[in-house]
Amino acid sequence: MATEAHAAEGATGYIIHHLTPLSAGEGFWTLHLDTLFFSALLGALFIWFFKSAAEKATAGIPGPVQNFVEMMIEFVDQQVKDSFHGRSALIAPLALTIFCWVFMFNFMDLFPVDILPLIGQAMGIPYLRVVPSTDLNATFAMSISVFLLIIFYSIKVKGVWGFAKELMFQPFGPWLLPFNLLLKLVEEIAKPISLALRLFGNLYAGELIFILIALLPCYVQPILSLPWAIFHILIITLQAFIFMVLTIVYLSMAHEDH
Repeated sequence: MATEAHAAEGATGYIIHHLTPLSAGEGFWTLHLDTLFFSALLGALFIWFFKSAAEKATAGIPGPVQNFVEMMIEFVDQQVKDSFHGRSALIAPLALTIFCWVFMFNFMDLFPVDILPLIGQAMGIPYLRVVPSTDLNATFAMSISVFLLIIFYSIKVKGVWGFAKELMFQPFGPWLLPFNLLLKLVEEIAKPISLALRLFGNLYAGELIFILIALLPCYVQPILSLPWAIFHILIITLQAFIFMVLTIVYLSMAHEDH
């Protein structure tokens, strides 16, 4: 019984350690330093990769990097054409940035769970959570940014009064203004919440499964981790795609003047 209790305590401590961020500050002003670091690092890597590909682009026979970048741009451009019904020079670059950045966030989940934290411990860093999308602060930061763009374009396209009329008079007309306002506020607030929680929930669950597999005996881990990693590639790509498409759709709705 004591051995089992000790083992359980060790497993619990292992899980808590891997899911605890490196933080500074207290309360509302707590900063998750590892999330900020990896978010900035991956963002800089995305910018460098696409910038270098653009600088080396040629009209002749393209190399594999140029082929990949062109394929990504065409893929995102097609999604924008299919889902966005307004006119904006921002939407396609924003969609490309969101898809690539979120995918890179999620891809960090495929690194073995102990490698980077152990490197961090060797450098004197007690906690290191390497997947930014398993941090609710990161997913909400992105979704709130999209929400602010929705409000901005709604006011820009429809005007302040047009946006206010949409909130107050739809869908039931001016006689049911309180109900219209309540429904529209719930609808608008649900957009960033659903974006943030969907991405966070799927990646947090995936990371937790990898951690649980790491607790198993060494001879069992490859049997479970390899199939889950292969399946997880689909999940991380799908979540990046969903975040991008919903952003395009929400911004398209903001550009529609009723």
